Amino acid sequence: PTLPKFPSLSKPKTPLRNLTPLSAVSIEKETLISERPHTFLREADGGDDGSVRSRFQRMILEAQESVCAALEAVDGAGKFKEDAWTRPGGGGGISRVLQDGAVFEKAGVNISVVYGVMPPEAYRAAKAAADDQKPGPVPFFAAGISSVLHPKNPFAPTLHFNYRYFETDAPKDTPGAPRQWWFGGGTDLTPAYIFEEDVKHFHSIQKKACDKFDPSFYPRFKKWCDDYFYIKHRGERRGLGGIFFDDLNDYDQEMLLSFATECANSVVPAYIPIIEKRKDTPFNESQKAWQQLRRGRYVEFNLVYDRGTTFGLKTGGRIESILVSLPLSARWEYDHKPEGGSEEWKLLDACINPKEWI
Repeated sequence: PTLPKFPSLSKPKTPLRNLTPLSAVSIEKETLISERPHTFLREADGGDDGSVRSRFQRMILEAQESVCAALEAVDGAGKFKEDAWTRPGGGGGISRVLQDGAVFEKAGVNISVVYGVMPPEAYRAAKAAADDQKPGPVPFFAAGISSVLHPKNPFAPTLHFNYRYFETDAPKDTPGAPRQWWFGGGTDLTPAYIFEEDVKHFHSIQKKACDKFDPSFYPRFKKWCDDYFYIKHRGERRGLGGIFFDDLNDYDQEMLLSFATECANSVVPAYIPIIEKRKDTPFNESQKAWQQLRRGRYVEFNLVYDRGTTFGLKTGGRIESILVSLPLSARWEYDHKPEGGSEEWKLLDACINPKEWI
């Protein structure tokens, strides 16, 4: 899609308010602005010069536009509220949230392009490689799109997707160390009830995107997804998986940029047909309660294990953007166990024992 032209970042309108981050160690506090800028890149980086940074920024802006348009169309009533924000040292983001729509209880689609300095614990959250830990604060650049979609109907699945690009510079006390870069992300499905045709459709779209680049990607990233979204204290996955990858820099950079773009562009065809099919399915209070219990699992994973959430909190990121992934409502019942052989039990069994869907 063609993006509208936005005013220059150098002349923002009067800030709406200042927000105080959780951490003063890292990236500066953000300022909400009344209109979105044309670019969040610093002039020192060449702006829209065709670099990986600028092309990745363009990709996530376009993906945000296309996903939000598709979601508004299928919802039919809800509209996205948009907040744009910048940081004094460079960078910013655009947060979009649709809340209490006809189909979606809450849908968030955020992009961010930020500069800053990570404390060591944030670097560990951003990059999991145990043999690559920095001794002190690490200058970084990070750009990404992140989205979580929570439908009202318990037969319509929650969807999460996130695609990001990182660069880090060595600390000042480490002369000669090279700049590092990597890609990460994925798309995964979290239903409360299993419709095999839906899950197969979703996974087939992920496989198709992967196979355009390397036939080993889908089986590798499908297993990575199953392993990553594992709630250790429950002994179960939060959903039925998809694809996930991180710290990816052992392929050509141009190829990985194209791969991330293909994955982001696959979100709409993977998800919208499922929502259109399930959004009006009749349901009862018991089925709604089960959806709420599964959302409780979603919340547990995000707040305890998710690296993106950890990174955002440890670098003082915008709290509303970080926690937009949480649903409006969730449920925790003491010692809840679904009846053996029930549809609820089948979902839980698939979360405990991951399946090959295609």
